[in-house]
Amino acid sequence: MKNQILIFILALTILGCKQEKKEIKQVESETQNVMDKMESDWVVLFDGTSFESWRGYLTDSMYPEWVIEGGDMVFIPSGNGGKNIITKDTFTNFELSLEWKISEGGNSGIFWGVFEDLKYSEAYQTGPEIQVLDNERHPDALANPKFHQAGALYDMVQPEHDVCKPANQWNLCVLKVNHKTNQGSVTLNGTEIVKFPVHGEEWDNMVENSKFKGWEGFGKHQTGHIGLQDHGNKVSFKNIKIRNL
Repeated sequence: MKNQILIFILALTILGCKQEKKEIKQVESETQNVMDKMESDWVVLFDGTSFESWRGYLTDSMYPEWVIEGGDMVFIPSGNGGKNIITKDTFTNFELSLEWKISEGGNSGIFWGVFEDLKYSEAYQTGPEIQVLDNERHPDALANPKFHQAGALYDMVQPEHDVCKPANQWNLCVLKVNHKTNQGSVTLNGTEIVKFPVHGEEWDNMVENSKFKGWEGFGKHQTGHIGLQDHGNKVSFKNIKIRNL
């Protein structure tokens, strides 16, 4: 009788282990499916081979100052200025991921919500900017509050931390803009450094207290182009992708 009981207990244990392994495999499969879906949600905006998703601001073609070198999107200033580029598509609620590398003493920026119109000669007249900067050498990084430091919501929200890598090194930047939750954020090199509202009274107050006060179209368009800035300095971008939120 004792042997029968022991066999019964052993059988239950084996069945329990099999069921546990089955459940673990199911959880692993479901997790992988979620991860695969999240990855498939991303749309590549620059894969290192073409400017298919981009064009110049106020033109149907790319400005010649933007070139592809070794799989990187590189802006080489010509001295003419105004050679900003934008995505062909527009976006409203999104997560943008890219890597940027700035030259020594360099300055550039990432725009969103850009509204293209002939009355706006520059993308920054409508599109808010996330600063791209050499924090070690550019004088803008020394001003307080640090509204012009790398990763800042330019002239409105300063970074909580300076996690920017030195000039000529790659920085991973993730920008989230979500009008459904009225939340925006910037994560630089794995650290969230800036949070801000993206519309409403608090947004309007930030604009009112910035250099953009009184600018007719600034930050008014929830749907707009993503833009990259010509600020007269060499800057590089790579691994640019976006997904809707």
